[in-house]
Amino acid sequence: MATESESPPGFRPDTLRGAPGFFRVGRTAGSDQWWFIDPADRPFFARGVHGVHAEADSPHDPAARLRTWGCNTLGCGSDRLYLEEGLAFTPAVDFGAGDGIFQLAGVRLPDVYDPAWPQRAHARAAEVCTPLAEERSLLGWFTDDRPVWPHQPSAQRPGLLQVCLSLEPAFAAYHAAWEFVLALHGGRLEAVARAWAAELPNKEALRELTRNEHGLATRGYLRDEVRWTEEFARRYFAIATAAIRAHAPNHLVLGCRWGGPVAPALRAALAPPVADVVVLDAADLAGSGAEPVFLADFSWVRPESTVAPAGRRSPGLTTVERMLRRGRLALGRAVAHPAVTGYAWSHWSDRVGEQPPFAGGLVHANGVEAREHTELLTEINLRVEELRHLATVRAEVSP
Repeated sequence: MATESESPPGFRPDTLRGAPGFFRVGRTAGSDQWWFIDPADRPFFARGVHGVHAEADSPHDPAARLRTWGCNTLGCGSDRLYLEEGLAFTPAVDFGAGDGIFQLAGVRLPDVYDPAWPQRAHARAAEVCTPLAEERSLLGWFTDDRPVWPHQPSAQRPGLLQVCLSLEPAFAAYHAAWEFVLALHGGRLEAVARAWAAELPNKEALRELTRNEHGLATRGYLRDEVRWTEEFARRYFAIATAAIRAHAPNHLVLGCRWGGPVAPALRAALAPPVADVVVLDAADLAGSGAEPVFLADFSWVRPESTVAPAGRRSPGLTTVERMLRRGRLALGRAVAHPAVTGYAWSHWSDRVGEQPPFAGGLVHANGVEAREHTELLTEINLRVEELRHLATVRAEVSP
């Protein structure tokens, strides 16, 4: 916690997180807005883009483009432009790299029940964080960049509990999962099967379902899935954030870049004080609390609309206009929200198969600027301070 003499003007000392001389986060004394605070103690609203890179044979300077669009932050997976350009940046440690990883049914995670997991996490943080520990343009660390956690369990997608129960016995998570679930059901597999409304004559039957990517999604299973996910995620992120703080003590911990909406149990595992900022998808902003928020994958392009179906024409102009109207409204509301400290556009370049104007990149595959997005982004980015001030004024005059 910063002392009174270390408090930047206009911010409540009791809300400050971070080290003086580096990026911090705090709440203003008058308007109760959360802001990042730059190393010179000035309010900073992060306007970032993930995956920024220089296109081959392109005459365009990506840093110059970012500044033209009113952006000031490099997101995950970006070129190291901060070394020359002075832009803020948000790297990821990616604790899912290295040894002690299990992979099954599309899930790739460290075995957090392995006694060696804390040591591996600290070794990873030492490797990635220590070289940048004194870098003042580093806005904050993400624990991971789009880790491969399970989606919401369904008939086609096994959940985390089912995956862990189906691992090989060499993994500590396998034994921890069976100990967990049997303790909930009187120590008997028949009771588990009954509670989950599933045919499970033995443990191998469950493993076979998982290998075939057949998921359990009954009410009884989902109840146990939530509890297991909470426990697993708490172990994962408590160790991961502690490792970051041990090797980069002056930097903020932003949480995890999920890559989209995630289950509440995962978000809860990274609530302050585990992380300094709550990472949210814009769709979850309405339900956020009083903690500072960073929108880590903002976009008004819906994934299902990025590819025109074969044999059909792309949507018409009115659909484009509706998309941009929704986008203007969503970003304007996000910028004005008192808990929001910044956002990062989801990706710099169009993904394979995306079709403009419904592609999500700010730069098309041929290097041409996606003006259908950048013009609107620029308009709002350059008005951030104004929009946040107007939101404060409206709050003061509201009955």
